[in-house]
Amino acid sequence: MISKLAHVDPSAKIADGVTIHAFAYIDKNVEIGPGCEIMPYASVIRGTRMGAGNKVYQGAIVGADPQDFRWKGDETYCYIGNNNVIREQVIINRGITPSGGTRIGDDSFIMAESHIGHDSHIKSKCVLGNGVTVAGDVEIDECVIISSNAIVHEGCHIGRFSLIKGGTRIGSNVPPYVIIAHNPATYYGVNAYIMRRDNSFTEELVDDAAKAYRHIYQCGTSVFNALKRIEADIEPSELRDNILRFIRENNMRIVGDTFNDY
Repeated sequence: MISKLAHVDPSAKIADGVTIHAFAYIDKNVEIGPGCEIMPYASVIRGTRMGAGNKVYQGAIVGADPQDFRWKGDETYCYIGNNNVIREQVIINRGITPSGGTRIGDDSFIMAESHIGHDSHIKSKCVLGNGVTVAGDVEIDECVIISSNAIVHEGCHIGRFSLIKGGTRIGSNVPPYVIIAHNPATYYGVNAYIMRRDNSFTEELVDDAAKAYRHIYQCGTSVFNALKRIEADIEPSELRDNILRFIRENNMRIVGDTFNDY
């Protein structure tokens, strides 16, 4: 159902079963998949490609112009997956080049007044609390929780199943399976509660994660040496390999590593 009081550009591609309420704004060059609901005063701006089953609440702006001087007015894109909840006053910027784009995966919950910058990539099953600020070119892996009013600096990578506590300022990469809190950002243990709620983690794997991060954060050695100790001390597993690969691919720069002053 599309309200007669909504603005829907004639070029927009609206699938079956979409509900667009009064005073919503749907721009040109927009695609909205089946079963979506666009609430009053929400805006879906040009270049947005939205999958199925999403709900966009009042005052949210999806596909807003990027806030970056490198954007020169090109036609750029914002890709939204399936079954996401985008609450009131959320702003999601498009990418800055036609070949890039901001991407949100599936089944994420983005709470009120959050801001997601250009070309960021949020994978599936993530939660962003009220007022979270994610700068441009950030990568957030699956099953991440970022609590209210946290700030993620441009270019950071947040590993899977990590938890960032409210108000924390993230200025470097967050490895998988950890809790990060306070300012400056500090390691606060592994995210055991959420890991245990996921059937893919046994108690042995949760213990392995805790052991790995003791080597990294609590043994007074460099990250390079800590990774060598992890390889020698912990049996190979997908979890262990995820930790090692994440840190090496991000040039061993992780939050809370006071030994290397990153």
